[in-house]
Amino acid sequence: MTETVILKLGGSVITDKSGECAIDHARLHEIAGQLAVRRGLGLVLVHGAGSCGHPEARRYRINDGLASENVPGVYHTHTAVSRLNAAVVDALRDAGVEAIGIHPLDLALAEDGRLASFETRHIAEMIGHGIVPVLHGDVVMDRLKGACIVSGDQLVTRLAADLGGRRVGLATDVAGVLQNGAVVPRIDRDIVRRLDIGGSTNTDVTGGMQGKIAELLALADAGIDSHIFHISKIGRFLDGTEHGGTVVTRRGGP
Repeated sequence: MTETVILKLGGSVITDKSGECAIDHARLHEIAGQLAVRRGLGLVLVHGAGSCGHPEARRYRINDGLASENVPGVYHTHTAVSRLNAAVVDALRDAGVEAIGIHPLDLALAEDGRLASFETRHIAEMIGHGIVPVLHGDVVMDRLKGACIVSGDQLVTRLAADLGGRRVGLATDVAGVLQNGAVVPRIDRDIVRRLDIGGSTNTDVTGGMQGKIAELLALADAGIDSHIFHISKIGRFLDGTEHGGTVVTRRGGP
């Protein structure tokens, strides 16, 4: 049976987060080349929004909930992240990867900022046929707030749980979780209390590194480890070799 691997590309890896939807096409094609030579994996790809979505979400205050004056923000935020998603899919397909974009706005419903329902059965079918689903952080409708932003990190944890993914990786623009400039090799709920983990320094409505760790610790509670590493180590993660980053694991784990 093909192993399911959940890989997330951070928004800061594939865009310039200080710009306005500034897509790094060269980086996308480098990543696509790494994935194209590793066809045996049942891969699900998730990417962050970076500068394609975060500025719009903040401008329209999407996470504050919907009111008449900010309803257009649903369209503008989704359009921005969809543009980035199309660029990711195009790069993969140019490299020979059978990729297809999937938009959470179309298949998810949230409640107070958390996923309440999220259809994944068709994603499992895609994986079984060698298709790489490419999802992204997105604006979704919310039963309490009207709308909210669901981060790529929240999607990763839900996908891993629903699809039985035992390998979860987050490729970022840093070597892992850093403390005083050094990589913290292992994090669990005990260790995290002793760390000072900052948020993103750029426009980010989903919590930066703090948000990532919160999501991944919940995944660790379910017995699924995850890996945070520099984008240059993506091949090592996919090959199952040492990437020099951080493993988020259950308390008392190995």
